[in-house]
Amino acid sequence: MSRDLVIAPSILASDFAKLGQEVSDVAKAGADWIHLDVMDGHFVPNISFGPDVIRAMRPHTDKVFDVHLMIAPCDPYIEAFAKSGADIITVHAEAGPHLHRSLMAIRALGKKAGVSINPATNESDIEYILDTVDLILVMTINPGFGGQKFLPSQIEKIRRIKAMIGDRPIDLEVDGGVNVETAPLVAEAGANALVAGSAVFKGDGLEEYRANIEAIRSAARAAIS
Repeated sequence: MSRDLVIAPSILASDFAKLGQEVSDVAKAGADWIHLDVMDGHFVPNISFGPDVIRAMRPHTDKVFDVHLMIAPCDPYIEAFAKSGADIITVHAEAGPHLHRSLMAIRALGKKAGVSINPATNESDIEYILDTVDLILVMTINPGFGGQKFLPSQIEKIRRIKAMIGDRPIDLEVDGGVNVETAPLVAEAGANALVAGSAVFKGDGLEEYRANIEAIRSAARAAIS
């Protein structure tokens, strides 16, 4: 099943001093989703923001809020993120012992459920929950910091996961080092949702964000046309 191409700018790369404006600008600039990286300083070596900050961003756009929880444990916080305005909540396969339970909890709250895997994790680890997810997120960097270099070793994993998904209505998302050069590689391998942080928020303001988003979108489309 063909999925729409999605560009999801990561707010982690934006100017936190003006989050509301950045969300509004990048939405107007052509973002399909807004990707929100939640880090706890435990599961990953950084701390970003929590549900209250997401709640504060929510009035600035009606775009899909794609919330990526890089936290452990995640289960005690799922409801808070659901109530903060998340549309998709993604948890890591490595973040807890009961992945299926976490995904079912997300769906029970009326949200789309996603699972993410780190570069060292084999895709076979998530095969058993394919009928419980709406999105699979492949990390193409080691999570925790923005601006890292793309790991080419993950391209074949993306390809294998795409084959594993088959005709299921699952978005295949990639996060880490996505830019004009790497977007065609992941799109050709089968990813349809591309998270980009530094590559979108370089420059200053709406028009430069628009040009950056369109460049990534055009590069990805060229690879699959």
